[in-house]
Amino acid sequence: MDERPEEYEWMLRAKCRGVSPADFFPSDGVGVEVVQRICHDCPVRSECLEYALANRIEHGVWGGASERERRRILRRRRQAAATSVSAPKTLQVAHQA
Repeated sequence: MDERPEEYEWMLRAKCRGVSPADFFPSDGVGVEVVQRICHDCPVRSECLEYALANRIEHGVWGGASERERRRILRRRRQAAATSVSAPKTLQVAHQA
């Protein structure tokens, strides 16, 4: 039986289908750039990237982003979330004064 949960349906539309998975785990920057060209105009690029971020996938190129780029994205999102959480407290303190 071939079941595909709906949350993974995007994978069926990925431009990388049929490309060797090993290509997406390059050992150098040139390999990353080659794979990023495949991802560049993929119709599910954002879904792929969000999948890797949500699942904390540490290796390979996902959604056109290298391992380092995904770490930067996650760090920026954490910083933005921390800023947005602390902002209301600052406003509350200023309002009470």
